[in-house]
Amino acid sequence: MTNSQYRYYRPFIGPYDPCPPIEIKSYNVPPQLFISFQPADLPQFKPHEALKYGTLWPALYAPYPDPLSISKGR
Repeated sequence: MTNSQYRYYRPFIGPYDPCPPIEIKSYNVPPQLFISFQPADLPQFKPHEALKYGTLWPALYAPYPDPLSISKGR
């Protein structure tokens, strides 16, 4: 199992699809799936950073945009 928050796959591309195919698709796996329980002394953001990132714990922060999409300019 990989710890990347993004998973990639190649969908089936039919010969009669009317639209140009997207050859590689991706989806985001939430970081809380990788933490089975909350360990003691888990690092915390400062209050103003927690409001900015939307979570108190850096281990649960997940950036929304897909890095593959950003690099390709999609």
